[in-house]
Amino acid sequence: MTPSAAEDVPARLYLAIGRLSRSLRRSGAPGLGHGSISALSTLVGCGEMRLGDLANKEGVAAPTMSRIVAALVEAKYVQREPDPVDRRAWLVKATPDGERMVSGLRSTRVQELRRRIERLPEAKQAQLISAIPVLEELLSEE
Repeated sequence: MTPSAAEDVPARLYLAIGRLSRSLRRSGAPGLGHGSISALSTLVGCGEMRLGDLANKEGVAAPTMSRIVAALVEAKYVQREPDPVDRRAWLVKATPDGERMVSGLRSTRVQELRRRIERLPEAKQAQLISAIPVLEELLSEE
């Protein structure tokens, strides 16, 4: 591989993963933005947490998370309660409707990805399968 081709790999990979992710996001949950879906998915996966902790986990400012949570509360996907340990803080958790939304969304997106993979020739499917452990290893380096 030439130096310029090697330097191009991270950029191409970054763009491909980002575009694929955006494309799959469009295949489900009309009305909920990416930030709302991400916050809701975090609550489903991690359980109840303080609003500030959720903002930190999602990498957004507290006021931004407050607006996201308010919309999720209004949609009945999240419930918010005062923290019994610190009445100044709020605890948020996914409702059963929120859990169903995340489950259905994942299912829709996974099915769309499955359809796309199945359209690939078998040799390319095998290449993709063999690359999964490498991509997972990149995630463990966070």
